[in-house]
Amino acid sequence: MFRWKSVTAAVAVAALALTGCSASDTSSSDSASSTLTLGLIVPATTFEAANMNFANESPYGQAVYDTLLKEDPSGELLPSLATEWSYNDTNTVLTLTLRDDVKFTDGTAFNADAAAQNLTRFRDGTSPNKSFLASLGSATAIDDTHVELTLTQPDPALLHYLTQNAGMQGSPAAFGAADAKTNPVGSGPYILDTKKTVVGTSYEFTANPDYWDKDSVHYDNLSLKVFADTTSMLNAVKGGQVNGAKLGDNTNNAEVEAAGYTLNPFELDWTGLILFDRAGTLNPALADVKVRQALNYAIDGPAMLKAVGEGLGTPTTQIFPESSAAYDKKLDDRYAYDPDEAKKLLAEAGYADGLTLDMPSTSLGNPAVFTLIEQQLKDVGITVNYTDTGTNFIADILAPKYGATWMQLQQDNDWALINFELTPNASFNPTHYQDPTVDALVATIGTTTGDEADAALKELNAYVVEQAWFAPWYRVQSNYATDAKTQVETQVGNAYPYLWNFTPAS
Repeated sequence: MFRWKSVTAAVAVAALALTGCSASDTSSSDSASSTLTLGLIVPATTFEAANMNFANESPYGQAVYDTLLKEDPSGELLPSLATEWSYNDTNTVLTLTLRDDVKFTDGTAFNADAAAQNLTRFRDGTSPNKSFLASLGSATAIDDTHVELTLTQPDPALLHYLTQNAGMQGSPAAFGAADAKTNPVGSGPYILDTKKTVVGTSYEFTANPDYWDKDSVHYDNLSLKVFADTTSMLNAVKGGQVNGAKLGDNTNNAEVEAAGYTLNPFELDWTGLILFDRAGTLNPALADVKVRQALNYAIDGPAMLKAVGEGLGTPTTQIFPESSAAYDKKLDDRYAYDPDEAKKLLAEAGYADGLTLDMPSTSLGNPAVFTLIEQQLKDVGITVNYTDTGTNFIADILAPKYGATWMQLQQDNDWALINFELTPNASFNPTHYQDPTVDALVATIGTTTGDEADAALKELNAYVVEQAWFAPWYRVQSNYATDAKTQVETQVGNAYPYLWNFTPAS
């Protein structure tokens, strides 16, 4: 399902006839061959490591950059450029031991100074995920193979972040280059072929001949194709134009399977409304918790799951996953569908005669979703004025231009989720809304462990649900489709499988 960054270019399916896209010639990870062609729903916002996005854009970065650490499909930490890692007693100093045999594709050696510079640049950059390194006070090279990260406060998710864009390493010699956004210089498994690439539409890569971890490279070439909407992606799958594709929704599963593709399911996201404007800056009505609660009561989540989710998912009104200590089963139906209660709350808030919400829509999502939102909110007296944001959907909601929006967001591990959706600098708290109760509970979670941290997590979840910061409907079963020539392991905590987990089918 669509999440995160905007799509900037429409793609004519007829123009996407692929050359040499078959993986049929590949045979093993030890003998890379042929081309892996993947369909993506977003282009690369930038290839500059310090400013990269992740999630649905993760294949772009993973193609050209190594990260300090990696994760296996279950989320278990693995070595990468860093071979060892350890914290001091207060969890405020992290020391990484680095490989000494890695070079960037421009010949520059990777070392601790390069790592320190990359980390600092990401912290100070413009990535939507820059908050991942908000706790980084300083990064210092101790010697060529040891870098020390000093934190302003403990960060339970830091090692996880170093497996994603926050840990990507670019060549210091290329920092500030005029073409840094389109011509990446990393040490990763592939090199972007800038001559064959059409920015916004098709990104072509060749295997890095000097890559240090050849066993993780399963294809000679990589082709990442952008499809601007669910229809063009489905057509590409039905035409056999891609080896793998993230499906926009579950409505076309039967057609995908009929085309010979395998569905690889995973339940990562929750979907529903984000009620960004908790201070009422854009729409004063949203500052009233009764209005936000009314929005929760007004939409029938289980019916939405049946109507637009093909019944593949689990109804909920909380954003924390079942695997979290914050999860409380009772909160899955805290706001059971009740339009009369929604009307009552709106009246108590002073909106008995109704109110108007400006909200974004986009062709990247299922159009039925926007229609059903409009209809159900109208039933309780809320008029929705949609603006079709086209491919700027994410950019516009994070601007922020709207106080409320439909969205689908991943359920990360607890600390990552908190810093992605709840804290004042979280990517999906673009109004930077701050609440003293949330601040205090987050501080407790960040500085304690065990039962105390778990209790604070549960209290935080209950508080956010009661304050109606969001209006979740259900947890989504998503699917990644692969053709008969390709197999993949989906990734816990990410919208897109990690690149090295695509392999030729045996």
